[in-house]
Amino acid sequence: MTTQFRGCHTVTVTPFTEDGSALDIPALKRFLDWQHASGVPGVIILGTTGEFLTVSDAEREQYVAETVAHCRGRMSVMVGAANAHTPTAVRYARMAERLGAEGLMIAPPYYYTVTEDEIFAYYAAISEAVGIPIMVYNNPFTTHVDIKPHLVAKLTRHLPNIRYIKEASMDVARVFDIVEATEGVMNVFAGERVVESYRLGAVGYVDPYGNYAPRASTALFPLLEAGRVREAIAIQHVLDEMTNIIKEGHPLYGHQCYSKALAAAAGYPVGDVRPPITSFASLGAEGTEKVAVLHALMQKLDAMMDGFAKA
Repeated sequence: MTTQFRGCHTVTVTPFTEDGSALDIPALKRFLDWQHASGVPGVIILGTTGEFLTVSDAEREQYVAETVAHCRGRMSVMVGAANAHTPTAVRYARMAERLGAEGLMIAPPYYYTVTEDEIFAYYAAISEAVGIPIMVYNNPFTTHVDIKPHLVAKLTRHLPNIRYIKEASMDVARVFDIVEATEGVMNVFAGERVVESYRLGAVGYVDPYGNYAPRASTALFPLLEAGRVREAIAIQHVLDEMTNIIKEGHPLYGHQCYSKALAAAAGYPVGDVRPPITSFASLGAEGTEKVAVLHALMQKLDAMMDGFAKA
């Protein structure tokens, strides 16, 4: 394992054609070029924001292959390979490695109420099948499975390519707990509260805001590492404001359809979401009005970044 992941990695939307029937590869390439031009060090595809459950196996293979080929030498690519069926997750992981992905992001089995032994066996099967780094994805909000620090430590001790975790339990203290439990071996990526997570030992951020404000959100870790904490906090405040607007009326998540609408507002259309997620088109005036407010905040972030560059 030679790849070392650090900083803010965009967890990307999956571009679809206008009717949602197919992947939009030209849109994908334009979107990835924008990410690279914005300074994004790496992308994570087929995560929650990437609607991984709505993508067929054939689409998955095409999407991973096209993304890896287009990013090669410019940005790293991690691939979401989670599945509730362990052999399927193993197959997805092997596919991603075969196609050239540098890493995997894998949530625990969802729907089932799995035991800690079952979680360990799942990750062990995937770990033994591939040689690339694995990022454990702890997000109890979506999977209803919480991977506690002592289990993270067990995974780290026994599975040598599990060296990253996206910690999205909404308990920022977990960052510190995981670093302590693993004696600093596990590299923690924030799932939220970036500034606080950095102060507690996080080395990166799995970044949904990169889909529409990549320049500002990608700057968070370089600013923190440079000691420019006040500027990082200023960015985080605007991103938090955007999240609060997006979440209103969308208890499921909200990020998928608005991420796509805002990418389009930035000049990079990527289609709408697939069912059962609420489509942006179905929101009507509510969506249009929110996007106008959110787009103004995106412009505010750009202005802030211009000011920071002159400082």
